[in-house]
Amino acid sequence: MKHPSKEKVIFHVDMDAFYASVEQYDHPEYRGRPLIVGGASGKRGVVSACSYEARKYGIHSAMPVSWAKRLCPQAIFVPVNMRRYQEVSRAIMKIFDDFTPEKIQISVDEAFLDMSGTERLFGPPARAALLLKERVKTATGLTLSVGIAHNHLLAKLASDFDKPDGLVFVKKGEELAFLDKIDLKDIWGLGKKTLETLHSFNITTVQQLRETDISILQKIVGKAAGDFLYKASRGIDPGIYTERVKNRSISSEVTFEEDTRDIEGLHKTLLHLADQIMFRLLEQGYVGKTVFIKLRYSDFSTFTARQTLKHPLRSEEEIHKIALDLLKKKWDNHSLIRLVGLGVSSLEKKGSHQQIELFCDAADQHSKVENAVQIIRSKGRNINKASLIPHRKNGV
Repeated sequence: MKHPSKEKVIFHVDMDAFYASVEQYDHPEYRGRPLIVGGASGKRGVVSACSYEARKYGIHSAMPVSWAKRLCPQAIFVPVNMRRYQEVSRAIMKIFDDFTPEKIQISVDEAFLDMSGTERLFGPPARAALLLKERVKTATGLTLSVGIAHNHLLAKLASDFDKPDGLVFVKKGEELAFLDKIDLKDIWGLGKKTLETLHSFNITTVQQLRETDISILQKIVGKAAGDFLYKASRGIDPGIYTERVKNRSISSEVTFEEDTRDIEGLHKTLLHLADQIMFRLLEQGYVGKTVFIKLRYSDFSTFTARQTLKHPLRSEEEIHKIALDLLKKKWDNHSLIRLVGLGVSSLEKKGSHQQIELFCDAADQHSKVENAVQIIRSKGRNINKASLIPHRKNGV
């Protein structure tokens, strides 16, 4: 009998235009039309997601809604329905769990799966990916793109290469040939300003980037970015996801389409992440005491900060407040940010070693509200916090 391959096999699985696709699945009248998720047209705020039909007009996530309206006046604008997206995400993540216990969930619509040694169960990697895509489509009606490679970086680049509904397998020995097919701007983590700097030095392709000596790259874009790009152009994983915290954690992160220093947008992003994380904590029956944030700047330098409490975190508001405090300490309000992440660690099962409190404070009240909301959601009813719903005129 043939033994399964011992080579590392990493899948990067990424839902296609997830928020917008869920809305189009739930509302057939939206299908085939430019759809923007992120609020009513003409309102303040940013685009959270958009359909592929909207992307043809140059619309992308993190763009001000007012700009999107000007680019595509006929677009449909809908508010974010995070609870519905999380409901679909849970169904998808459970399917991923059926394929491997080695799953690293990055966000509601994205995960890395370590599929090493699973050939006996699902066949060769490409066949396993097709089976995975079929299972998700049957269960949710949605498509996803899968990138397969021997490390996280290449798998991530592969999943982005042929969207939507893509499947790209980068085999060992084919790394450079694959990298030379992609545009320089599509190298993961390469921001607009860094790209402009490289272009100013006549570095316009991945091959030219690879042929540039690392010492020159570091002089052009800085030590951290130079090292990152030197490795990425050779298909070497520079550590795009290494946050395997020693003690169990739940986290999520967002990479912005364009580097940002918009403090309101950052606060809103952290609020969405706190909401996701608290929901997952309640759903899985965990509590945690440590909040950590991750910031990646436009020069690729990455920093983390954390704060540990004496008591378990009890609400989304508490997580969000601590995250804002950590952001204030770590960020100078000026440097451009490419990625922001938020997580909770020092987890234990709820009720395992918690001290009984004699008095109920505001945080306890918030905790009770979170639990009540979770009970309502578990019964299939949709409920959202007012802070996560765009305001409309006349209370409509």
